[in-house]
Amino acid sequence: MDAVRVIAEPRRRELLRLCWRAERTAGELAEQFDVTFGAVSQHLKVLRDAGLVDVRRDGTRRYYRANRAALGPLAEYLEAEWGRQLDTLAALAEAAERAAGRPVPAAGPADARPATTGPANSGDAGEDGAEPTGREANG
Repeated sequence: MDAVRVIAEPRRRELLRLCWRAERTAGELAEQFDVTFGAVSQHLKVLRDAGLVDVRRDGTRRYYRANRAALGPLAEYLEAEWGRQLDTLAALAEAAERAAGRPVPAAGPADARPATTGPANSGDAGEDGAEPTGREANG
């Protein structure tokens, strides 16, 4: 199955986001979803078979990490999509604050999100090692 078809499924995109910058165990990944561990395991198998995640075994645990190189230009698309989701969430939160009559602080330089990394450095984790932002789970 080609990469576009694999990441067309929302849960697989979310799994990639969760293991984008750091290894995660299958259990840690499964905790983020409202489906069974078996269902998450099947999605991880599809990602693994497509070469979109790398797996490292340590005893009985399996650690997953997104294989950005295998995603090619899709890696940049995914990072941009996750950024748009954060922008939408921020706008909704600000609208809710305004509707509740609470003041909304203006975004300043400290609040600005860094630009999406390009292909040249897309394998580098952020300065704090945090993973990309976005929804924590799909329904």
